Amino acid sequence: MKRDIIKELLLWKNHRERYPLIIRGPRQVGKSYIVESFAKDNFKNIVTVNFEFKPQLKKCFESLDPLNILNKLQLFLDVQIDKNNTLLFLDEIQECPEAIMSLRYFKEKMPSLPVIGAGSLLEFALRSTDFKMPVGRIHFLYLEPLSFSEFLEASGSGQLREYLSKITIKNGIEDIIHHKLLELLRLYLVLGGMPAILKDYFSNKDLMNCQNLQTNLLQTYRIDFGKYARTAQHKYLQRVFDSAPRLIGQRIKYSAIDSDAKSRDLKNALGLLILAGIIKPVYMSSASGLPLEALVNEKKFKLNFIDVGLMQNACGLQNDISMAKDFIQVNSGAVAEQFVGQELRAYFDRHQESKLFFWARDKKSSSAEVDYIINVGLNIFPLEVKSGKIGILKSLRLFLKEKKPRFGIRVSQDKLSYIDNVLSLPLYMIEQIPRVVHLCL
Repeated sequence: MKRDIIKELLLWKNHRERYPLIIRGPRQVGKSYIVESFAKDNFKNIVTVNFEFKPQLKKCFESLDPLNILNKLQLFLDVQIDKNNTLLFLDEIQECPEAIMSLRYFKEKMPSLPVIGAGSLLEFALRSTDFKMPVGRIHFLYLEPLSFSEFLEASGSGQLREYLSKITIKNGIEDIIHHKLLELLRLYLVLGGMPAILKDYFSNKDLMNCQNLQTNLLQTYRIDFGKYARTAQHKYLQRVFDSAPRLIGQRIKYSAIDSDAKSRDLKNALGLLILAGIIKPVYMSSASGLPLEALVNEKKFKLNFIDVGLMQNACGLQNDISMAKDFIQVNSGAVAEQFVGQELRAYFDRHQESKLFFWARDKKSSSAEVDYIINVGLNIFPLEVKSGKIGILKSLRLFLKEKKPRFGIRVSQDKLSYIDNVLSLPLYMIEQIPRVVHLCL
């Protein structure tokens, strides 16, 4: 399946000052497949060092010297490593902190050799007290599950993505195309963006088997608990992991996860799942200026799950999405809110970790909450996930009055429009937000 990150990898390969690269992201989003596919198309050969599959290879990195490392790898793996034509791929690199530290010396002493690392639980290695990060000697790219736009490409509907990239408010979207995109969106909400699930669906078109694969994938994440937490923490990780999908769109109170557990234990478990990339926090921001992150209240937050397909599977919502006419309202709109957050993450700058924010005003006389706050360039915009017609949009209107942004953004099943200072976009056009916003400025 074609992934957008390949464009970034090509830029990296051809850059005159190429740095060793690490691809970061949660387990099962396709990091290894992408690197191996990219190497096949762009290098004479690839040498893969998988520290999880062959832990004995860690000994090759004890010296940190690139020449010494390559000599040992060539002898151990019986391969030739040509610094001009071979891609050295260090997979599951979090299992060998010395390999991460050695990247500094690959940059300084052997800059012509292309080196890529990838790791699913890398954040745990980076936060270790005895780990020394080679700051300024490594570049990072972040990978998420397939976006809806990537799903269109993978499903053979790439022309629809091209069509959406040219749509303006003036020329609008044809009804027949609008309804086709909504049906494809419905399918995406059931399947999600995990590569293994989509690969199976495109091969077999068996939704029931995909549901079983999703269940197995959720179980894989549970099995991983042992890799980054003490046994005593497992029960709290289990409770947070099981509760998160049904709490999407809600302000998190630890009592809603487990009224009998201590908040401290649940908070620690949540932090571990965030580090693992399984859960993404959505922090409340005052949205009074940029960067939004500098204005957050970390005590007030919501959650976004790793993937909308896994989220609906965990909540048992696949039949509701498949059958409901107004599928955006399934689970009180939580599936749609999950989808929008996941899409915003997918189109974020891949050189930075994606971050999500919402806005709220907590006053007895005038409470309000806007689902997401985003910025396009230097402009801040409130983004509401809604169904039906524009209506009152009370919270969004209050934000417009109080913060005075250029306009507000509403995302729904309706077609593209701009009415009364509100830009309304269909759910399937999240990728196009920056482009359409610039047309309206």
